[in-house]
Amino acid sequence: MSRPAASAFDELPLDPVLLKTLADNGVTTPFPIQAATLPDSLQGRDVLGRGRTGSGKTLSFGLPLLHRTAGKRAEPRRPLALVLVPTRELAQQVTDALTPYAERLGLRTATVMGGVSITRQIGVLRRGAEVLVATPGRLKDLIDRDACALDRVSISVLDEADHMADMGFLPQVTGLLAQVPPGGQHMLFSATLDNNVDKLVRRFLTDPVTHSVDAPAATVTTMSHHVLQVLPEDKKAVTSRIAAREGRLIMFVGTKRGADRTVKQLLAAGVHAAALHGGKSQPQRNRVLEQFRTGQVTALVATDVAARGIHIDGLDLVVNVDPPTEAKDYLHRGGRTARAGETGSVVTLVLPEQRREVGRLMREAGIRLETERRVRPGDAELAEVTGAREPSGVAVVVPVPAQEQPQPSASGGRRRNRRGGRGGSGGSGGTAAPGAGSGSGSGGGRGRDSGRDAPAATAPVAARPAAGTGPAAARPAAAPPAAGSSGRGRSAPGRHAPRTGGRRAPGGPAAPAAGAARAPRATASSGRAAAPAAAAAPARADGPPAPTAGSHRRPPATGGVRSGGGAPRPGRR
Repeated sequence: MSRPAASAFDELPLDPVLLKTLADNGVTTPFPIQAATLPDSLQGRDVLGRGRTGSGKTLSFGLPLLHRTAGKRAEPRRPLALVLVPTRELAQQVTDALTPYAERLGLRTATVMGGVSITRQIGVLRRGAEVLVATPGRLKDLIDRDACALDRVSISVLDEADHMADMGFLPQVTGLLAQVPPGGQHMLFSATLDNNVDKLVRRFLTDPVTHSVDAPAATVTTMSHHVLQVLPEDKKAVTSRIAAREGRLIMFVGTKRGADRTVKQLLAAGVHAAALHGGKSQPQRNRVLEQFRTGQVTALVATDVAARGIHIDGLDLVVNVDPPTEAKDYLHRGGRTARAGETGSVVTLVLPEQRREVGRLMREAGIRLETERRVRPGDAELAEVTGAREPSGVAVVVPVPAQEQPQPSASGGRRRNRRGGRGGSGGSGGTAAPGAGSGSGSGGGRGRDSGRDAPAATAPVAARPAAGTGPAAARPAAAPPAAGSSGRGRSAPGRHAPRTGGRRAPGGPAAPAAGAARAPRATASSGRAAAPAAAAAPARADGPPAPTAGSHRRPPATGGVRSGGGAPRPGRR
C-alpha cells in the first residue's frame, strides 16, 4: 500500500542539506507527481510513476536517489546509482537538474552519452562517480571496454521508458539492468505506459507502487490546441509568418532534411532559425540549444529527437509543421510548452489530405480543440492564434563559433608529390625563379602552397627592376636548369637550393649530380645577369638522354646507379 501524498517538502524525511537547497532554489511545494511518489521512494520502495512531460519527474526520482546515496563513496569505474535516459538532451537536462543538489551532498555525477569524447568519459569514470546518468548505447560501449561496471549499483532509474522502447533500446536496457545486483531499488518513470514497458516492470520491479497523476491521453488545462488547415502552396508562407512572430517557438518537422530545408527558408525570410536533429554532433546540438535559450535563435526547427528532454523556460508556442504520426508523439511535442503550470499553445498545420489522419490522432490523444479552421498567409485568424506577422525578407545568418568552422589546411589542399618528396613552404618568402613552381623548399616536388607547376621559360623574361635602379634596369632571362637537375621547385633567392638529383648531405643542400654544373644566380639587389649555364652533359649510350633546358621531368633511374655517387640501388619503376 502506498503512503499518503505530501503537501510540502519539509513534511518528507529528506536530508536537511536537500531541504535547504530546495528552499534556496525557491522550490517549496512539490508537484503532484513528486507529492505522490516521494513518500514511497524515500523509503526504498520500487516505484512506477506516470506523469506527462514537464510534470516534475526529474526531482521525483532525483531526490530519493541523492538522499539514499549521500555519505557513500564510489570506487573507480563503479557508480552507486544509475539513471538511464533515451536521448542526449534528456541526459544533459537530468544532469543539470541534479548537479546542484549532488554537489551540496558531496556526491560526484558523471554523464555518458554519444556524440562526445568517449576518452574523456572514461577518465571521469576512472576518477569515480556516485551518480551516473547515461544513454543505453554509450553505457554499453563503456562496459564492453571495461571502463564501467554496474555491480555496485543499488538504485536504478529508467526515465522516459516508453521512448526507449520506441527507439529500439529495449534489448540494451534489459541487458544493462540485468547487470545490476538484485535487491536494489528500481524506479521507472514515463509519460505513457504500454506493453513494452510492462515487460520491464514485470522483470525488474519488485512489488512496485504505482502512481499516475495523468490519464494515458491527458492534456493540460493551461495548454490550448489549434488545428490550422492550409493549402500546399501556402504552407511555406504560413510557416515563415508564424516563425517571424515576437518571441521564441519550436517548430517540429518529420525529417532531418525537412528541418534543414525549413531553416534555410526561414533564414532567407529574415528569421533567426536553427535546426536540431540527430544528424548534428552533440557540440552542435548544445550550441543550438544555448543560442535558443539566450535568444540568438528565435525559431528552433526540430525533429522528434527534441521532443524529449528539452526544457526552455517561457516557451509559449509549439508548431507542428508536419503532424506527428502517433498520439504520444503529439503529447511529447506539446510538452515543450505549458510546463510547470505555465500557459502555452500547440498549433498543427494540416494539409487537405492529412485531415482525416490528424482527426483520428486528436481523438486518440484525448485532445479538445479550441480552433479548427482554414487559413491563408495574410488572414487575421492566423495572427490571432499564433501572433504571425510578415517577416522582414532580409536574409540573416546565425553566427557559428570559430571552433566549429572548418579550418583551411596548412598545405592548401595539395597532396605531396610522391616522386619528388615534399616541397617547402611555397610562397613564404621571395619570388620563385621563372619556370619553377611557387614552392621554395628543397624537395623536387611542388611547393605545398603552389598551384600546378608553370611551364619552364624558354624565352627571356623581363624581371622587375632592382631596388633603387629605376625602370630602366631589367634583369636578363633566368638560366635554364642544369643537366641532371629536376628543374622544379626552384627556390627564390635566399631560400634553400633546389634538389639536383644527387645525394643530399646531412644538414646541407643537395650535392650536384655527376656531370652537372650549378648555374650562378642573379640577385635582385645587384641587377647583374646570370652567367650562362654549363652545357648539358651528353647522354649515355646505354641510357636515356639527359633532360634539356626547360624540361620539367626528372631523369628516370638509370640502371640502379645513383647520381652523385654512392652505392647502387634498384631502379624505381
